[in-house]
Order: sequence, then structure tokens, then C-alpha cells
Amino acid sequence: MDEIKLVKKARKGDDTAFEELICLYEDQLYRTAYLYVQNKEDALDVVQETVYKAYLSLAQLKKPHYFKTWLIRILIHNANELLRKKKKVVKFEDTSKYETIEESTNQTNQTEQNLDLKAAIHQLDESYQTAIILYYYHDLSIHQIAWHMNVPEGTVKTYLHRARNSLKKLLEGSDQTWINSSLMMR
Repeated sequence: MDEIKLVKKARKGDDTAFEELICLYEDQLYRTAYLYVQNKEDALDVVQETVYKAYLSLAQLKKPHYFKTWLIRILIHNANELLRKKKKVVKFEDTSKYETIEESTNQTNQTEQNLDLKAAIHQLDESYQTAIILYYYHDLSIHQIAWHMNVPEGTVKTYLHRARNSLKKLLEGSDQTWINSSLMMR
């Protein structure tokens, strides 16, 4: 069924429609929460709290076609709230201990690069971090990000530009070819 129709049904009190909507985005919600809180249990807590708050405030969603963005907005708010409460320093696990000997060095390098990039993203200001995650991980447009963050589109462009520059500086010494290509793809 069309997402907009599901949203309209859910706003009228159809719990099955709301459940279908959540099922559509459960993987994205978890991945986004994990990007922020960096552990499975906290990510699951953030997703659960997000679904709960979305269910309670679904009637407040004015434009059904922004459901996904609205849901991610709630999730990011919940993730930041959890991090503030815990005053938590995000640590990244060394995934190399889970790799088998047969895995190629290329995969190992890719994993290390991904960890470096995630660590660098977490060092950015909250607004830059949100803009980067929404743009590169969720493929949202500048317009959608501006609506989500409640700022003008020009501000989002500035956030993205400054975030890319900051990431380049933070990741200096790493393999610059993959950094430049991954940050300049869009």
C-alpha cells in the first residue's frame, strides 16, 4: 500500500497501518540510532522510544509525505537526549578482532576506513553531524533536511560544506582518495 495512504489510515487510528509504516523503516531507524549511540542496547531503546512517541503524536504530523523525515527527526532527538543524559563518550569497537584470517586486506581496510569516518562524524558539531547523516546515510534532499532541522536551505548547504571540510581535516593521514570520493559523490 502507498505510504501516504498508510499514514492517513494510521492518523485515523488504524494501528495495523502504523505498524506497517514502522516495519517499512525499522532497519533505517536502527542504523541511524546506532550511528548516534554506538551500541546495540541503546540503539534499540532509542528506536523503541521513537516508535512510542511517534504513535502518541501521529495526529500532529501535518504533511503525510514527510512521515519518514518526521520519524527520523524524533529518533535523532531521542538519540541526542539519551547521549546528553548519559553524558556518554562514544567509543568504537575494534571490529578487526571479529575478522577471520581468510578475509582480504581490502575488506579490513574498508572496515577501518568506515570506523575512521564514523569516529570523525561523531566529532562534528551536532548540526553538522545531523546534516551529514541525513544527506549521506538517508539520501534526503537539501529541502527535506532544511525542513527536518527547521533551518533555511542555505544553512543546510553551509552545514554540509563545513562538515565535509571538517571531516577532511579530521581524517588527514588516512587514505584521502576514498575520503574525497565518498564525501563528494553527491
